[in-house]
Order: sequence, then structure tokens, then C-alpha cells
Amino acid sequence: MSKNLGYKELIAIAVGGMVGGGIFTILGISVSIVGSLAPFAIALGAVLAFFAAYSYVKLGIYYQDEGATYAFFRRTYPHSALASSLIGWYTIFGYISTLALYAYTFSAYSISGFEQAESELLRKGVAIAIIWLFTAINLWSVKGMGKLEDLLVYSKLLILLLISVVLIYHGSDHLTGFSQILVEDFQHSSTFDILIVSSVTFVAYEGFQLVINAVNEMEHPHQNIPRSIYTALIIVALIYFIIALGVVLSIPAQALIDNKEYALASGMRDIMGVWGQNLVIGGAILATASAINGTMFGSSRQMARIAEDGYLPSQLAHRNAGIPTYAILSMATIASLLLLIGGLRLILEFGSITFLLVSLLMAIANFTIRAKTHASTLLTLLAMGGLLLGTGMILYYEFQTQPLQLLFILILYLLLSLGAWGYSYFHPSKEA
Repeated sequence: MSKNLGYKELIAIAVGGMVGGGIFTILGISVSIVGSLAPFAIALGAVLAFFAAYSYVKLGIYYQDEGATYAFFRRTYPHSALASSLIGWYTIFGYISTLALYAYTFSAYSISGFEQAESELLRKGVAIAIIWLFTAINLWSVKGMGKLEDLLVYSKLLILLLISVVLIYHGSDHLTGFSQILVEDFQHSSTFDILIVSSVTFVAYEGFQLVINAVNEMEHPHQNIPRSIYTALIIVALIYFIIALGVVLSIPAQALIDNKEYALASGMRDIMGVWGQNLVIGGAILATASAINGTMFGSSRQMARIAEDGYLPSQLAHRNAGIPTYAILSMATIASLLLLIGGLRLILEFGSITFLLVSLLMAIANFTIRAKTHASTLLTLLAMGGLLLGTGMILYYEFQTQPLQLLFILILYLLLSLGAWGYSYFHPSKEA
């Protein structure tokens, strides 16, 4: 298999997977809970992401398996067939639901300037169309996908950098009184609140592990897996912190809470007029487009790997010139169905919780074979503790704020568990 993806392309895949719609949606939630402390709570979420990344990097270098999350657990615990099947099903459905929401967010921003912008039918139609556009690109060429991801990611980074500069410049007049506001918000916000925000916003860092799904198509995996993942996390953490800081300095807190995912766009409109609003809309379109592209690329490889082991229909393992054709088509089809059915935000929360849970399981797997992966015992234990705390926090937040949504997630887990059990029981898998 040709090695078409270098360091630059791998960073683009990781950043593209992380900087999707997250930064445009987490600001209102964060400010509503901890006020001006939001940038620091979001930065704490990056610490959780580094804990998760540490185990992924160690396991990724050791196994060099494009199945990533699923394959690491499967190969670390080869006799736990049901557990491997469950993780495979949960992870893939989490990616598909995230893919659908990225497409919906892309659609919402791309038609926001039209009279029919509030039409749910039009939003879903555009969302499905963009999914199939990137399906065609991913089926066409790995190299072409990588080059397009480069263009999308580095363009959106330039736009986000420009937005950051404008926000910080505009908010510099408020710096003198900002320390007093921080003290007041710290007095009104508990450590518990800050931890909840860091856990909820952790989902905005989801996507770095997509790099490992490209291991068969990357140059020098031993070097490029850690370099690309850690570099991408640092880039994304800095972007999120600077934008969040600029936002709390420049945009009134109530406006952030009221406008939700459009808070950044409406805030930039107040600062720079229509041009500023369009700048944010352009950044959101690029961000979600690259996230769709990167997620489809990485997760389709993982789906094919699971199918090869017999935990999904064997047809999904089919490849054409190394490209998992049927896996890509299946992901696009299921994501399109999810868009038609609706309730995407409920499904996204399933993806958020799933990502935290499987990251915790990866830390446990890394701890189990730490001698083989040459992992630090202290760092691995810290990762396990931090991710366990984060998982508990997000479940508590869901229970307190949206108990019906949590019930839906539990039902979804039950349905997926039945499917995973069926395949592990009736379809004997290959040896790990």
C-alpha cells in the first residue's frame, strides 16, 4: 500500500477531526456555567484530551493497527469477544452520529444568509448532499483526500486566527477590569462547575485518534503518530483558549448564552458588521467540511477493520486499491438516515459520552501492557483517574440538565449492545 500521508497531512486530519462545530457550540454552555472562567475550563478539557491521547499514542505505536480504539482493546484482551464487539459498535455509531451532526452544522451555516435558512427540509437536504460529496472524494483517492484536507484545515486555521486577533484587539479595552470579573466568577463558581465544563467541552477535542486510522497510508508511523497527534492537540488547545478569551472579553455573557451556536457569529457582527459575521460563517463552513472529510476517512478504516474480524457484515471489509469502499458508503447512508430521522443533538451526546468511555478503556488497556508500550505508570494512572472523573462529570451533567436525553442514550446503548452481542455470538471472529 502506497504511503500517501506525511506529517502535514496527518496534522490536517487530526485538526480537521477536532475543530468541527465544537468551538461554535461550547462557548454558550461554558459561559452559562462558569462565566469568564470559560477559557480556563476549556483549557482544562485539553488536559483531559492529552491524557486520552497519551494512551492512544502508546498503543498506536505498539500495535500500528488502523482499527485503533477497537483493535487496541481486541488485541490487548484477545479472549474478550463480546467486549471487543461492544466497543466496535459503540465507537462506529459514535463516529456516524458525529458525522451527521457535522453535516447538519455545515448546512445550518452555509444557508444562514438565505430566506429559507430556517427550513428544516432544506437544512437536511444540504447536509445529506455534503456527506455524499465527501463520500465521492474519499472513494476517489487517498492522496486527493489528504490534499483537500490540507487546504480546508489550514484555511480555517487562518480564519480562526484572524477571528482571534479581532476579538482580543476589541476586548483589550476590558482587560483592566477582567481580573476583578475573574475573581467574582471564581467566587460564584465551584471547582465542581469548572470540572463539569471541562468534561462537557472535552468533546470539542474529539478527532485526534483519526490519525491512527491512517496508519497503513502514513509515512514513518513511529515518528508521525506521536508528532502529529501532540502537535494537533497543542494547536487546537491554543485556538480554543484564545478564541474563548477573546469572546468573554468582547461579547456580553448573556448574548453568548442566548445565541448558542450562533453566538460567535452574532458577536462578530456587532464588532465588525456583516463582514465579521460572514467571516465566522466561512470559518464554520470550513471547520465542519474538514471534520466531515477527516471523520469519514478515519472511521471508515476502523469499520472495515471491525468487519474483517467478523463483528460487522463481512462486505464492509471490502477494499478497492486500499480504500474501504463499502464502509464509506455504509457510513454515508446511515448518517443520511440519521439526518432524515432527526434528533441529532441527542445522538451527539451519545458520541460525547462514548468518546470519554472508550478513552478511559484505552488508558486501562495501556496500563495493562505498559511494559510493552513503554508507558509511564504515573502518567497512565493519572490518565485513568482524569478520564474516569470526566466520564462521571458528563453523566452527572446530563442527569441534572437533560434526564430524558440521558434515558435516550441508555436506550441507544441497549440497542447497540444487542446488535454487538448478536454478532459476537452468531459470527465467530478471527483470532486477534
